[in-house]
Amino acid sequence: MIRKLYLAGADAFRLNMSHGSHEDHAAVIDAIRTLEKDTRRPMTILADLQGPKLRIGEFADGLVQLESGARFILDRDETPGDNSRVCMPHPEVFQAIEVGERLLLDDGKVVLRATAAETDRIETIVEVAGPLSNNKGLNVPDVIIPMDALTDKDRTDLTFALDQGVDWIALSFVQKPEDAAEARKLIQGRAALLAKIEKPSAVHRIDEILEAVDAVMVARGDLGVEIPPEDVPPLQKQIIEKARMVGRPVVVATQMLESMIRSPTPTRAEVSDVATAVYDGADAIMLSAESAAGDYPEESVEMMDKIATAVEADPTHWARVHFTETLPDSTSADALAEASNGIAQTVSANAIICFTTSGSTARRVSRERPSVPLLVLTPKLKTARRLGLLWGAHSVHTRDVVNFEEMVAKSKRMVIRARIAKGGDRVIVMAGVPFGTPGSTNVLHIVRLMGDELERHTDDEIADDS
Repeated sequence: MIRKLYLAGADAFRLNMSHGSHEDHAAVIDAIRTLEKDTRRPMTILADLQGPKLRIGEFADGLVQLESGARFILDRDETPGDNSRVCMPHPEVFQAIEVGERLLLDDGKVVLRATAAETDRIETIVEVAGPLSNNKGLNVPDVIIPMDALTDKDRTDLTFALDQGVDWIALSFVQKPEDAAEARKLIQGRAALLAKIEKPSAVHRIDEILEAVDAVMVARGDLGVEIPPEDVPPLQKQIIEKARMVGRPVVVATQMLESMIRSPTPTRAEVSDVATAVYDGADAIMLSAESAAGDYPEESVEMMDKIATAVEADPTHWARVHFTETLPDSTSADALAEASNGIAQTVSANAIICFTTSGSTARRVSRERPSVPLLVLTPKLKTARRLGLLWGAHSVHTRDVVNFEEMVAKSKRMVIRARIAKGGDRVIVMAGVPFGTPGSTNVLHIVRLMGDELERHTDDEIADDS
């Protein structure tokens, strides 16, 4: 199935650490890495940490019905609850909550408003009524909960994921930039860090969080519980724009093709939703239950791929993506990255090729959302894998070059092999001199492919490049 999803268009695979054992995840990782060897295509793996889960306790009868306007108490008493009270085993919430603030239960289906708050007891009034059963989730959107984003389980899962060589770590329950700093300290450069933006407090400090991480995810499911649903679309656009301006990859996730969990086709509204994320310039669009537990995983990936392809074929797509202005820093690398996009249009180039060790050159070019594919050549497999979340990038793990002539020759071979360009096409090549020095991008070269190079550079002939 993983092979089928890859062939259907998947570039990256997310492991949800909330479910399954380490043995289960290790088997999936092994299958992905085996596919990577078979296809000689770097595969991106993202381990999504569960984060703290706030839940209420249990009821004596397993289920109660809360009525609008009724009083309801959350306390520390572990005695099974009834329709007047229930245990809440999270002292941090008692510390944080104040009178007038909301508590959302069962993904916001039941809403309580605090009328009194003490160290071990919160009195509330029911604003939105409904049934409530054992261990339902609790959201507190109006305050910052004084608890770490990483639980003991997360730390164990993080160690496992890093030992397995995953490429990205997704951090849940991010409330402030300090949460990301703690995770980065534990990761120690062994993977890139992505912050899931799913809480109002994270939205309020998004600029600082973007500086502290390598990428962000607009996690619309949890975010849509804690804020009014009508506020999610503008926030999605704002987060994408801010991420693009600072050159951080941004993923849009949750309920993208929700109906395809049980239906072979999506609703037209879902198609428009996915298309909107592509028009906004998101780096990646992600499936969740559709491919993890749904009846039509392969069809869901195919549909996402078709939507993205159709949007990018729209003549207005390029202009829409460039509504966001991405100003370059005053460095030669940024200047060349910005120039490459304009030059590609002026000379009708078919691709931009960049040689990179750390991936920074590719990230700079990708931020400009060029109108042609971006072929990334890197001697580091870890870099090639991490760039799987990057907009427009096709990464190849290959030996580094040592001089200008080899750079030009390898560019020609690789772009033909990737079937991104053909004889007679122009391509733009970016690299740094001296070669092999990270962060030294200072060369931009225009290359024309000769027609006979298609015959000379066969797969067998260039196999030694990888």
